Amino acid sequence: MREREINKPMRNSRQRAAILEVLKSTKSHPTADWIYEKVREKIPNISLGTVYRNLAVLKEMGKIMELKCGEKCSRYDGNPENHYHFICVNCGQVFDVEGVEVNKKIDQEVSEKNRWEVFHHCMEFYGLCSECSKKNV
Repeated sequence: MREREINKPMRNSRQRAAILEVLKSTKSHPTADWIYEKVREKIPNISLGTVYRNLAVLKEMGKIMELKCGEKCSRYDGNPENHYHFICVNCGQVFDVEGVEVNKKIDQEVSEKNRWEVFHHCMEFYGLCSECSKKNV
């Protein structure tokens, strides 16, 4: 994506607002294709390219989080605050880790021991979700 002109205000678009609304309404950490299908229910003529461009803009604006999760395609999170995720290795669902705060001490330790400036870190846990665990019993 080309860099925007410095200090150029970014206008809010109907498409961007719809994409953000869809993301804020789910906890499923969807793919761009899933978001595209949901937004098309409200804006039938939206293109997949427009969804991808607006996801990139929303990420750049700090409104959403992009998760790579070791998959071929990214997943998106409507909660931009740094938090941990759990990925089920069986069904592929991605969950927010509840009740565990981000360990900011790790940032400080890595920074001090390596003389780097650390802004944040991400951590993902892999295993079986409760539904998949029940099936394996």
